[in-house]
Amino acid sequence: MIPRPDVFFLPAAGGEQRLCVFHAPSSAFEGTPRGKLLYLHPFAEEMNKSRRMAALACRALVEAGYAVLQIDLRGCGDSSADFGEASWDDWLADVRLGLDWLDTQVPDAPLWLWGLRAGCLLATETLKTLNRPAHLLLVQPPASGKPLLQQFLRLKLAADLAEGGGGKGLMAEMRAALSRGEAVEAAGYMLSSALALGLEGATLTPPSSPQPDSRVIWLELSSRPDAEWTPVAQQAQKRWSDAGLPPTAELLHGPAFWQTTEVEEAPALIEALQRLFGTADAHREAS
Repeated sequence: MIPRPDVFFLPAAGGEQRLCVFHAPSSAFEGTPRGKLLYLHPFAEEMNKSRRMAALACRALVEAGYAVLQIDLRGCGDSSADFGEASWDDWLADVRLGLDWLDTQVPDAPLWLWGLRAGCLLATETLKTLNRPAHLLLVQPPASGKPLLQQFLRLKLAADLAEGGGGKGLMAEMRAALSRGEAVEAAGYMLSSALALGLEGATLTPPSSPQPDSRVIWLELSSRPDAEWTPVAQQAQKRWSDAGLPPTAELLHGPAFWQTTEVEEAPALIEALQRLFGTADAHREAS
């Protein structure tokens, strides 16, 4: 039987709160869970588009005997502050906040940092600061935050064109405003300079001295059943292999649910999680 998730507010600095959802492992698993995962959501509207798939993925992991904590980062979802008040450093602090709570609740289980899209960048940055073994579950990881920021700012260009504007020079204006420390608005989100520049500077690079026995699972989706890894993904995976952290990488067939117009599901992703985390061999490798 799968317990109902525990929804609560986790106290944060400055009297703020972060909305959290804790998924305890299935009651079929007694004693210490097979592992614990901290889920780090995508950026802006991608977070909302991904909620359904995140919930389904949590269920699959819980059924396999893992504990999962979801946390809405500062300015996101029902957590304190507005999106425009958040910075990249705030989000990194929230990752540590979630880890500290998860450690108190599930102290002895192997740790996984689970990122989706921009959440992968938060996960890899955090991994570099941990002085203990931890594993990574990277779903649709970008090579860096720069293209994510560019994609987000283009939403403003698209809106301007739809309203009859020319969009000429708008990207340069937004870039200049961010470099001056000013906020910009796009797609209904006010984006602070501190968050934009932090995201832009984040890269999916491995730690210089990885902990022994750390694992990296790298999953991506493509709408083409015959798709192959892009050169960017191949180069990124090689960097991790060269650093001593060769990823278990799978390219799956499914929709880009984090950006589709309608909420969509990607069954292949759930099946991959069930296969990779649902066996005794996966447990032994992660321990």
